[in-house]
Amino acid sequence: MTARENHRSARADTVVDPDPDAAAERVDDGIEEGALITVFGRCTVEYDGRASSTLGPGDRHVMLKPDGSILVHTDEGQQPVNWQPPGCTQDAELADGDLRIRSRRSTPDERLDVRFERVIQISAFAVDDASELAISGTEEDLRERILDDPELLEAGFTPLATERQTSAGAVDIYGEDHSGRTVAVELKRKRVGPDAVGQLRRYVDALERDLHDDAELRGMLVAPSVTDRARELLERNGLEFVSLTPKTSE
Repeated sequence: MTARENHRSARADTVVDPDPDAAAERVDDGIEEGALITVFGRCTVEYDGRASSTLGPGDRHVMLKPDGSILVHTDEGQQPVNWQPPGCTQDAELADGDLRIRSRRSTPDERLDVRFERVIQISAFAVDDASELAISGTEEDLRERILDDPELLEAGFTPLATERQTSAGAVDIYGEDHSGRTVAVELKRKRVGPDAVGQLRRYVDALERDLHDDAELRGMLVAPSVTDRARELLERNGLEFVSLTPKTSE
């Protein structure tokens, strides 16, 4: 390995080619300090929780955020290949001569282990960002658009409630069609895949258990677009899709 290089300022601390012991210490210190930490190097990734997965050796970029989230990125795509959400417990240690970063979540029980056989660079940033992102085109905008003009979904649709609680969660819009059939509407502000279909299916199943036996139920997913796989699942489950954006184009 090359000699260690440190670049320090009031805002950042970067270490290049650290030995494993120094790498573990720096990451652990950064976690304690509440820093935003990035680690680049050759690593393996193992996940165990709702499923299990293993990612073999490769050069990857790992980001640990002060809110407890962790993201593992490769050199392709915008989405991480593995991740854990905010609220997880993070730690770093030396394990069999390698840097090992662990992220643990209690509900549900999940574990993400990243083991580096070589660390090329670690950076820890003291982040000061009190500004809030101003978002336009939210799901709330989409809901208000439909409530203002229910026939955007279909002629004769009547909203009866929003955030209607079920055993599977809250239905975004609960209503009736022109024939009096119950309609559960799930809203998404952007293109969605199979997960959104599964969510809607759970809501419909929960409503079928809650309502009287002869109730007729429809499930409707509302989003700008869906993936081909999501469209197949909608058809297979007898669910419907309406293409609608949060705001009309000006």
